[in-house]
Parts: sequence; C-alpha cells; structure tokens
Amino acid sequence: MANQKEIRTRFAPSPTGDLHVGNIRTALFDWAYARHTGGKLIFRIEDTDRERVTDEYIARAIDTLRWLGLNWDEGPEVGGPYGPYLQSQRLDIYTEWASTFLKNGDAYNCYCSTEELEARREAQREANQAPGYDGKCRTLTSEEISKYQAEGRKPVIRMRMPDGETRFTDLIRGEVVFEHKYVPDFVLMRADGSPLYTLAVAVDDVLMKVTHVLRGEDLLSSTPRQIRVYQAMGVAPADFPEFAHLPFVMGTDNAKLSKRNGEVSIAWYREEGFLPEAICNYLALLGWSPGDDRENITMDELVQLFTIERVNSSPARFDMKKLEAINGDKIRALELDDFLNRALPFLKSAGVIKGDDEEVALVRRALPIIQERIVRMKEVVPMLSFLFVDSVKFDEESGAKVAESDSQRVITASLTALEGLGNWNHQEIEVALRAALIDGLGLKPRNAFGPVRIAITGSHISPPLFESMELLGRERCLTRLKSAVS
Repeated sequence: MANQKEIRTRFAPSPTGDLHVGNIRTALFDWAYARHTGGKLIFRIEDTDRERVTDEYIARAIDTLRWLGLNWDEGPEVGGPYGPYLQSQRLDIYTEWASTFLKNGDAYNCYCSTEELEARREAQREANQAPGYDGKCRTLTSEEISKYQAEGRKPVIRMRMPDGETRFTDLIRGEVVFEHKYVPDFVLMRADGSPLYTLAVAVDDVLMKVTHVLRGEDLLSSTPRQIRVYQAMGVAPADFPEFAHLPFVMGTDNAKLSKRNGEVSIAWYREEGFLPEAICNYLALLGWSPGDDRENITMDELVQLFTIERVNSSPARFDMKKLEAINGDKIRALELDDFLNRALPFLKSAGVIKGDDEEVALVRRALPIIQERIVRMKEVVPMLSFLFVDSVKFDEESGAKVAESDSQRVITASLTALEGLGNWNHQEIEVALRAALIDGLGLKPRNAFGPVRIAITGSHISPPLFESMELLGRERCLTRLKSAVS
C-alpha cells in the first residue's frame, strides 16, 4: 500500500467513554498527516464490545471531533466506498475471513478452557518462562476434537504464528524486530463468534486500503499479530500499511498519562473553556515540533508543517500551565464578535444572562476589558456576573473586609466623591477616586481601591475597576456603595 499515491490514514477509537487526551492526540496527528499529504482520513468506530461502546459514546466522539475541527473523509455521517465504518456492522466480514484462515490452515480451533489456560500459564511462570499459549490445540486429532465437542466445548479460533520473527520499519522508531517465540498463537474469534481487536483492525485496514497507521506506542506489541493477519489475507509485504507509533504522553509524575495522574476527557476541557484550536495546538506539540521554538501555531500551519519525520520517539509530558498559556494567547487573539459568540454559551448555561439583546450588548461592551485577564473561557462567568445582578453578595472573607473600619472610611469617601460626578466614564471615575482616596486620605492604591472593588463587584478579583463602574452605571454603583456602608 505504501507505493500508492494517495495517503490514507485512519482514526479508529473504541469509545467506552468520552475521548481523552491520548485519543485526540492520535486523531490530530492522523488528520494532520492526511491533510499535509493531500490524502484521506478514515474515521472508524471499533464497537464490537456493545456493552461498553454505546450509541451515546459514539455520538459524543463524533461531536468532539467536529468541535475540534478534525473532519474526516470517510466514516460515520459522511459514508465512503469501503463502509460500513462501525465494526459492529461488519461482523459477517470478520467471520468470513476467520473461516478462510481455518480452511487455509492459517488458523485452528482451540478448545482449551480458561481454567486450563491459566493453569498452564502459572506453570510457565513458575518455570521462569514467558507466559503464553503453548500450542496445545495446534495438532488435535479428529478423536480429540470429537471428545471436546462431546463435552460441549465451544472453540475459539487461533492464528498460527510461524517460527522466526517479524521485522518492520516503524516510521518513528526505525527497525523493529519481534521474535515469534514471544508472540504466541493468538485468538481471532471468541467462542461466541465475536472478533477480537487484532482480527478486526487488520482486516479493516486492508479492506479500507489504509496506507499509514499512526497510533500510540502502547499498541506497538500488537503489530506482529496484525502483520500475520495481512499475510494470511494474501497481502503482499509491499502493500502492508506503514506503522508510526506515537510516543507516550506522560503526566507530571512521569507516569503514563491516565485518569489517576490528571488525564481527563476532552469534554472537561471544553466545559472549562479551552478553545478547540488551543487544545489542538498544544496536543500537536506533545511529541512533534514545527521545527523551531514556536509554541503558538494555527491549524493551517500544522497542516503545512506536519511530517512524521518531526515526530519524536521520546515520551512527551502534559503540562496544564502550558496549555493554559496557549489558551490565553488564543483568547487574546479572538476578534470581538468571535469572542462574544464563544462567551455567551458560558454565561447562559451559568444562568447569568438569558440572552436578550440588551444583555448581549452589555456583554459585548464588557468583554474587551477582561480579554487580557482570562486563560479559560469559563472565567467570563465570575468576571462579568456582577453586571447582571441587582445586588452583590459577599463571601465571608469579602464581607469581613468591607466591614473593617478602614474600608468603611474608604467606601464613604468614594460615595461622596462620586455622587457629584458630572460625566460617568472610567476616566472621570478614576480621577475622582484618586483625588478622594489617594490624595484626600493618603492611601496607597491597593488599600484605596480594594474595598471599592469588593463593594461594586462582590469580589477582590474582577475586571479593571473604573471600566467596571462605567459599565455598571452611576445609579447601580452608588446604590452598591451605599449598601456597603454599615
């Protein structure tokens, strides 16, 4: 297949929950390579385990990829010439190939029970041998088969691994060799007739004419089994897909990224307000480099620059602070209307606004003063909520701060200075408060404006104070300052 002109990559998750960082990094690299080469990306769902891979999870996987901008050329919702693209709809295909392997002698029926297999593996471990299938059913006589059938045993179908080795060139790791004494005969079909991963994935890659398999390093050890299936299907070695096993993504504890050490679903990042282009930007840097010190790249630049040669074989470390930094950069680069359209869903879902024209207009006016201050879109909620409530509620710390005598003196002086203010804009507000609090009371800016900020917004963390007061308006500001005076 490698000699074909058209590059065909595939992303083939088994979504037993929301897609995670590792899944999406793989999808991103497959997508980028297909787009860079002018090839095609196939999106295939490995859903033969219908108890764990539900329609809901499949729908969420599709939605996540769409949200990230990782479109596909063949697969669910778009179709294609080599469908269906859900493995649960391809079971007859796998059964037919397993039968062909049996007929050709590449596979055989294995009647060993689970208990027998475990007992023999335990004996291997005690003898300091690598545990694996010992080939007991490879050469059963017809009498032995009849005996097992009379006992009611249902066989699995196993692939015969020949003597020798599997040798292939990984596009990231170079030449890889697996000695077959460490790759025992493996199961293709369960006793209930359902296919295992190694059969289904290999058959599908061949029938869907996949040329390049970019996937995680954890699947490297399954490669000799897949190559064995290609051979049994009659595929010439020159037409095998090429493999590129991507480096592990590690957590901050230097262990493989997992739920235990911080990996969470892409849905969580979406809910927190990470932009899809920021997620893709950051994940692209986990094991790949654009070739210089840049960390902020666009999706178009990723497509232009992505090559497998620039993928590193060393593990990459996931760094939340770096992701936040990139996300902050992307937020600051948004045009105002784009920023508004991305902010409104967070404000609506939090119940801050209903979304009428007046509210949207106020949000649009407020966004420029917080755009430099947030690193997650979700932060627009605590930043702007004060604009849409009749009165602010203080938490225990803020309430105690406002009640202090020094704070009361500041708020009272501020109220006096602002009540007679002619033009209510942030420049005039700043001049009046500085004159009253810094010049008049002799306070430092931090001590001067802190109590006012809490009285106006309900928090010591808020957008710029004077601009916030301009947005809130004269009457509402004066009302809040009066309410804060005990």
